[in-house]
Amino acid sequence: MVPDPPDDLHEWISFEDPDEHRTWLFDATYLRSNYTCIYGCGCKGILDEPAPELQLGCCSFGAHFVDDDDIAGLRRHAARLTPQQWQFHKKGTGKKGFLAEGEPDDDGNPVTVTRLVDDACIFLNRVGFEGGTGCALHIGALEADERPLDWKPHVCWQVPIRLEHSTDESGHVTSRVREWKRRDWGEGGNEFGWWCTEEPDAFIGSVALYVSAKDELVELVGEHVYRRLAKLLERPGWTPLPHPAVRPRR
Repeated sequence: MVPDPPDDLHEWISFEDPDEHRTWLFDATYLRSNYTCIYGCGCKGILDEPAPELQLGCCSFGAHFVDDDDIAGLRRHAARLTPQQWQFHKKGTGKKGFLAEGEPDDDGNPVTVTRLVDDACIFLNRVGFEGGTGCALHIGALEADERPLDWKPHVCWQVPIRLEHSTDESGHVTSRVREWKRRDWGEGGNEFGWWCTEEPDAFIGSVALYVSAKDELVELVGEHVYRRLAKLLERPGWTPLPHPAVRPRR
């Protein structure tokens, strides 16, 4: 008999932003956990069945974009990739390019995504490629001694951290930073054979997530907000609630 999953209990930290009409809300349980990306080290991907041997990670779908600047950034950095770094360089620089039209959004507007090749993102080098398995943009950035988050589409360096905003009737904004859950992938998320923030496999980092993902968090919330967050997460005498994925199952 499969045990029931633990209750999805999280502690949160919130504070007002002195520079904006905004409240910040952070999932302290997740950010204080030792979650780390295990791509290439046991990640089972997001197909209907676990498939760690394929090393597809989150790249089974085309990457969506935040805005036109996001697309422009990808164009600039893709142009710097060489055939030695990018397995599908010939296809990506050919007539069809590396962008495609995805499913329309909720309002029926066209959506641009990265093109799929062999059932995964065109920028994903497959197992056995001499230039290295994984995201060609990540590989290119490291070889250029630059940050991978500056080369990739925003969604690719944010997942599984999620930033979302809501505005009340007075115009006050609440911005939440939390873990990316299955529901954030839409209806298909429930079909994943495995999702990394739900299982203990990925909670093996040597430091807390807010430390290992500092660059990503600063990019999302700004340096001054990050500093305040870190100070609160590090306050003495506080024992944070463990993440559900590492709590005993009933």
